[in-house]
Amino acid sequence: MGGRIDCYIDIASFYSYLGFVYLVENLRTLESHGVQVEFHPILLGGIMAKSGMEDTSSLLSGDLCKYCNNPPWFNKAKANYGTIEGRRVTAYFGKSEIQFPEDLMPMSHTILPLRALHYIKANYPREIYHAVWAHLFQRFWTPPNLNLTKVDVFTDVLAEFKEFTPEDCEKILTATKSQEVKDALTKATQSAIDKGAFGAPWLWVRNDKGEAEPFFGSDRFHFIFKHLGLPHQDIALLPPGATSKL
Repeated sequence: MGGRIDCYIDIASFYSYLGFVYLVENLRTLESHGVQVEFHPILLGGIMAKSGMEDTSSLLSGDLCKYCNNPPWFNKAKANYGTIEGRRVTAYFGKSEIQFPEDLMPMSHTILPLRALHYIKANYPREIYHAVWAHLFQRFWTPPNLNLTKVDVFTDVLAEFKEFTPEDCEKILTATKSQEVKDALTKATQSAIDKGAFGAPWLWVRNDKGEAEPFFGSDRFHFIFKHLGLPHQDIALLPPGATSKL
């Protein structure tokens, strides 16, 4: 056994939050099986834009936008279902406090915090890096749903993180303007696209045989564990009278 999970996520992605929570909660167990996990900050908007239909020459008529890779809430039926599904999955992952921001679209341009995460990843211990992800997810996805795209708001949220001194915060904010950090976000986003990404979380999983496959979403971990050859409990229907569940 062994392998590697490269997880490409964005703060503005609801299912990225859930996938992150699950992987962090199971990080020690995965590592005990020799599986490395790495989180890569990516701009979901960039993936959505670049993974749309490139060659539209075969389309005879109609609005081409309907063929684009648009967010689910652009479709009324998907948006309605997403509300129902959201209640289910947040309860399942123990995150019932999550609420969607009313102005999600303008808040989803999370370039500033994503650049900051790249700098933190390169310059601080992994535990700090993971804790900052959790902090930013929480501030974005729970009331009052702070808009992290605004410099003043993000500065305050960064200052809330107890492991950072004022000097740390200043260095991080300054680094978000550097070409090196800008390039890091661009490179990570392009890496996900090159691996076939069209959404987030996008997981690129390599097993101990060197076989790599993509997985999309926060509900594919049983398939991931099978690909990695890890012992796990799969979904199973129980007979009448049985009360336990896997």
